[in-house]
Amino acid sequence: MQPNAIRRAMILAGLCAPAWASAWPTKPVRIVLPFAPGGSADVVARLLAEKLTASLGKPVIVDSKPGANGIIASEAVVRSTDGHTVLMTSAAHAINASLYPKLPYDSLRDFAPVAMVASPGPLVLAVHAGLPVKSVAELIALAKREPGTLGYASAGIGNVLHIAGEMLSQQAGIQLLHVPYKGAAPALNDLAGGQVKLMFNSALALAPMVKDGRVRLLAQTGGRRSPALPATLPTVAETAGLNGFQITAWFGLLAPSSLPGSVVAELNAACVTALAQPDMREKLTLLGSTEAPGQTPQEFGSFLSGEIERYSRVIQSAGLKLEQP
Repeated sequence: MQPNAIRRAMILAGLCAPAWASAWPTKPVRIVLPFAPGGSADVVARLLAEKLTASLGKPVIVDSKPGANGIIASEAVVRSTDGHTVLMTSAAHAINASLYPKLPYDSLRDFAPVAMVASPGPLVLAVHAGLPVKSVAELIALAKREPGTLGYASAGIGNVLHIAGEMLSQQAGIQLLHVPYKGAAPALNDLAGGQVKLMFNSALALAPMVKDGRVRLLAQTGGRRSPALPATLPTVAETAGLNGFQITAWFGLLAPSSLPGSVVAELNAACVTALAQPDMREKLTLLGSTEAPGQTPQEFGSFLSGEIERYSRVIQSAGLKLEQP
C-alpha cells in the first residue's frame, strides 16, 4: 500500500472508531433511571452522579425514564451506542427476567455489570394493628385457619412487594389474597385503614403508621437482622423457620454489553472511589444502606445472576407471566 493510501486508511479508521477509543469519557455520561424523580433510587443516583462528575472530569447526569416496571429504561440503555449511557437498576431487573417472557433484551447477556451501588436493606412485614397476630408464626397459623381471606397489598403485579408475598405464601404453605394497587401510596393508605391486613414495604415508608399505632411490624426480610432496624425485630426466617427467606433492596449500575471491558473497569473504579468517601457513606447510611457497596463487576454479575435465579423459582411456582407493558 502506498504512503498516501496508508494515511487515508488511518484517517478513515479514526473516523469510524467508537467514541470510547480515546480517553474515556469524551462527553457527558448519562445514568438512566427506571424510576420517577424523588424516590430513594433517584437520591442514590444523584449522589453518585455528583461524585462521578468530580472524578471523571465530565458531567454525569441522571435521566429518569420511568414506566413498564423498568423495561423502558433498560431497553433505552441496551440500544444506546454512544458508549456513555448506563443504567441504575434494582431488584425489578431480576424479577422482570422471569416475569415477562418476551423482553426486548436479555437481562444478563445484553448488560455488563459495573458495580453494586447501594443496598437500602431488607423490607419489613407489617400488619394492620387490628389483626390479632404478634409474630410471623401467628400470622401463618391464622392464614392456615382462614385460607385466602387475608389480603396483602402491593404496589402492582410483579413488583418486589408482590413477589415478597408470593415467597411467603409458597414457603409457609399458606394462601394469601394478593391485592395490587397502582403504586405504594394507596396501598399504604388501605393498610392503615384496615382494608388490607398486611404488606411488605420499606421501614421508612411504614414509619409514620407504626408511630401512630395503625400498623405493627412483625419481621424483616433480610438474611440477618439489619442494624438499621430495631434490634428486637427478627427476620422472617427466625420467627417462622422459613430457611432461605430473604429479600433485600439494592441499586446497581449496568452498562450495555457493547461497552469495552476497559471502560467498565474504569467506571467501576470510579464508583468504588466515590462510594468509599466518608460523606457518601454517611448519606447512604441515612438512606438505610447497610452493606458495603462497590463490588467488582464480576461480583456484581454473580449477585445479579443469583437474584434472577431466586426470583425465577418464585415466579414460576406462582405461575406468574405478564405481557410486556
